[in-house]
Amino acid sequence: MSRTLIDVHILQTVPPSNINRDDTGSPKTAMYGGVRRARVSSQAWKRATRVAFDSYLDRTELGVRTKRIVELLIEEITSQSPALAERARELAVETFKLVGIGVAVPKKAAAKRDDDAVEESSYLVFLSRRQIENLAAAAIEAAASDDVKKALKDANVKGIADRGHSVDIALFGRMVADQADINVDAACQVAHAISVHPVETEFDYYTAVDDTNPEEETGAGMIGTVEYNSSTLYRYATIDVNRLADNLGSIDAARRAVEAFLEAFVRSMPTGKQNTFANRTLPEAAVVQVRDTQPINLVGAFENPVRETESSGRIKLAAEALCGEAAEIERAYHEGPVASWVTRVGSDTERLDDLGANVTLRELVTELGMLVEFRLRETQ
Repeated sequence: MSRTLIDVHILQTVPPSNINRDDTGSPKTAMYGGVRRARVSSQAWKRATRVAFDSYLDRTELGVRTKRIVELLIEEITSQSPALAERARELAVETFKLVGIGVAVPKKAAAKRDDDAVEESSYLVFLSRRQIENLAAAAIEAAASDDVKKALKDANVKGIADRGHSVDIALFGRMVADQADINVDAACQVAHAISVHPVETEFDYYTAVDDTNPEEETGAGMIGTVEYNSSTLYRYATIDVNRLADNLGSIDAARRAVEAFLEAFVRSMPTGKQNTFANRTLPEAAVVQVRDTQPINLVGAFENPVRETESSGRIKLAAEALCGEAAEIERAYHEGPVASWVTRVGSDTERLDDLGANVTLRELVTELGMLVEFRLRETQ
C-alpha cells in the first residue's frame, strides 16, 4: 500500500519570552551542535495545538484528558436519562471497572471520609466525547437489567472505549496504564522545537509599587526577577496519514484532522508568561512536504548554529540552511517529496521557494487536504 506522510517544517522568531519553563522557572534549553539552544518541548506545543483545535473542529470531534472520568460519565448518564441521576455514580464506576480502568476516591477525600467525593482514575485518561456518550448509553441500557455487571459486559463497554476515537486521540495517541490493549498509537510525532542559534538566558529585574503607599515613601512593594530568552526556532512535526485514517476509521475525518492540525500547529503558541512578554508571533515560514517513504526531520540544517551577520539576519540564514539541507537529502538519498508547498513572509525567506509552490496558509491547507483525500481513496 502506498504510504502518505506529511512533514511540517517551521521557522519562527519569538521575541523575549519564557513560553516553556523547567522546574526552576527557567526557559527550557538543550545542547545541540555543541552549543546551548532555546527549547520548547513537544508536549507544550502539542497542548497548544489541542487547545487551538476548538477553533477548527466541532466539539464532538475532540476528546477530554482527565482523571475525573467518573464525573464526566455521571454527567452524561444524567443528561441522557435524568431518571437515573441517583444511580449514575454507581453505573459510572461499574462501567469503568469493566472497561479495565481502575477508579477510587482520592486519598485526601478518603482521609476526610467525604461520602460525596467522586471516584477518579489514578492517571490521566484520554476519552473522546463520542466514547463518553456511547458508554453512558450502554450504562443506561444496563440499568434496566437485573444484573448490571453482566449487561455491561454483554454490551462490550471495553470495545466501546476503543472505538469512535476523537481527532486529538487519533493524532497524539492514548496510553491507558491498566489496559494496554485499548492504547492508541499516535499518528503524529512532534519534535522539540530548538533555536537555530546559540542562546543565553537573560534576567528581567522588576519592581511592583504598592498603590496604597503614600507618595513620599520610596521603595517597592515587591521585587523579583524573570528569566527569558529570544530565539528563532525550528519546529517540526510529521503525520502518518494512513495510521490517522485507521485510527479515525474515515477518510473524510482524516482529511479534516490533517487540515485542522496544520492550521492549529502553525498558528498556535504555548501560553507560558504571555501576559508578561506578549510574545505571540506567527511563523516567518512553513514548509509542508508530502512523502511516501519515511518522515525526514531537517534539523541537521542547524547542527552548525546560525550566526547573524551585518548583512544577513537569522531568518535569512536559517532559510538558506534549511533549503540547502533539503536539497542535499534529496540528492544523497533520492528522497524527493511527492508534493511540497511553502507559506512565507518577507524577502529573507525567498530561498525557500526552491522547495515548493509559494501559497498562502489557507491555500496550503486546502491543497494538502485534497491530496490527502485523493491518496487515501486511491489505496482503498
